[in-house]
Amino acid sequence: MRKGSKTGSPRPGAMWRILGAMLLLALITPSSSWAHGFAGKRFFPTTFQVDDPFVSDEFSILFNRIKGPNAKETGSHVEISKRIIRDLGISLGASYLHQRFPDDSSANGFGNIEIGLKYQFLTNAEHETILSLGTAVEVGGTGAHAVSDSFSTVSPALFFGKGFGDLPESVKYLRPFAITGSIGPGFPTRSGNASVNPDTGDIDIERNPVTLTWGFSVQYSLIYLQSFVKDAGLGRPFNRMVLVAEFPMQTCMSAGCKGETTGFVNPGLVWAGKKMELGLAAQIPINSGSGRHVGILGLFHLFLDDLFPRSIGRSIFP
Repeated sequence: MRKGSKTGSPRPGAMWRILGAMLLLALITPSSSWAHGFAGKRFFPTTFQVDDPFVSDEFSILFNRIKGPNAKETGSHVEISKRIIRDLGISLGASYLHQRFPDDSSANGFGNIEIGLKYQFLTNAEHETILSLGTAVEVGGTGAHAVSDSFSTVSPALFFGKGFGDLPESVKYLRPFAITGSIGPGFPTRSGNASVNPDTGDIDIERNPVTLTWGFSVQYSLIYLQSFVKDAGLGRPFNRMVLVAEFPMQTCMSAGCKGETTGFVNPGLVWAGKKMELGLAAQIPINSGSGRHVGILGLFHLFLDDLFPRSIGRSIFP
């Protein structure tokens, strides 16, 4: 249950160096079939900021850089997920964030620890469908005071994935499309934070709103096109790529800010091999409340079930 933090705009040279390094790694890494993220013939890759619908053993690092509405932010989010049994998994995540403000002051440190539990209750191979339920808890007070909250947030959610491989032959080139997404509320464990106004001595209350986190990804799998629709003659690394457009959003549900929505459009691509996945995407704010500058996202993902099938890649209880 990864949660990508909003984090300044990349320099073009740096972006091309990152892309070049990822493509080189994709070219030299052996590829084969995968062991997780499947519903029938459909492989659902791990995406950037929209949580995965499946349960698996995996390790991810998500890099963010963006100029937000109040500060330039650079961060990295690390998460490890582990199956307890085949369809039930837990996750543990943490972020490191550096913020640079307009007055040249800065703040940095680790964010709160995030703990997740997810149950994949439906996998339909014929219709390439996955449905899961889960809960994530951001544990307040476990991160640096400058970049994290002192209260916890509990976020139950529904996760889904649907591939379109069941479409008729007349529209076979639409079969590589798939969608994934999640939706759920976020409940703070404290309704507000009290502080003393240094100018008046009055007690100020900052409200912690209930939010609705929702988002989805639209994917076009060149893997699926090449393997199950038509051999388009794609060579490495393109025959292992999935084109992705993400839409991670958050809407305030409390009085005073009800209906206000922030979020991003993240167009990018991922490359998936047998043991790892690499991804690169732009991060485009949808409004001024989300930011005014385009950022960048980079994903490095390991499939632990393929890397260590007899040890940490196995479910805790087979």
